[in-house]
Amino acid sequence: MAEETIFSKIIRGEIPADIVYQDDLVTAFRDISPKAPTHVLIIPNVVITTTNEVQPEHEQALGRLFTVAAKIAKQEGIAEDGYRLIVNCNRHGGQEVYHIHMHLVGGHPLGPMLSH
Repeated sequence: MAEETIFSKIIRGEIPADIVYQDDLVTAFRDISPKAPTHVLIIPNVVITTTNEVQPEHEQALGRLFTVAAKIAKQEGIAEDGYRLIVNCNRHGGQEVYHIHMHLVGGHPLGPMLSH
């Protein structure tokens, strides 16, 4: 079984967060240190530590990350101009919380994908 994370506590409402969407599979909330005008984290309600641990039984929840991202982008008014979806994996990928999560960022031009 995966370890408890800060995100698990947000899902259960034990830690306050600005939740913008929640259902039986995923939870989405505003990042406390936003990198863009819109910066929402979308997470599966089950702990999957990294993308390396994704299994076929996770497909429905992980697919929901994308449908929820599209819904939130429309609600935030950034769908037409565009946005970026980011999933980091492990230390070199920039992952800080070991509970897989998707960053939805937008609201202004985001620039190049990677910097050297």
